[in-house]
Amino acid sequence: MRIITLALAALLLLIQYPLWLGKGGWLAVTDLENQLSASRARTEQLKARNAKLDSEVHDLREGLGAVEERARYELGMIKQNEIFVQVLRKDEKPAVMMTVPPPKPEPKTGAKTAKGTNRPLPPPED
Repeated sequence: MRIITLALAALLLLIQYPLWLGKGGWLAVTDLENQLSASRARTEQLKARNAKLDSEVHDLREGLGAVEERARYELGMIKQNEIFVQVLRKDEKPAVMMTVPPPKPEPKTGAKTAKGTNRPLPPPED
């Protein structure tokens, strides 16, 4: 009787081995589930990044506002006849100007100017 009990216990252990440690056992399934959840999290991050890049590409293709914004903030460009004003804190240094300001317009030839200046006279009031 004792031999039969030992044989049955050994068979029970042999049957349990594939369940716990085999190819489709509980440990392998748990490991695969952890890998799957990590892959899903990474996929969600990449989807969010792709959506952001897609919207940026759409903005650059369709609207000029994004191009203008990049030109202003990244390249320091300003529009014609626009005045750039920079407010600094006490410990800040001014930004380097990347664009050359346009030359000042010359006064029209033949126009009367005020004495000692190159500024034209205001039009006469009637």
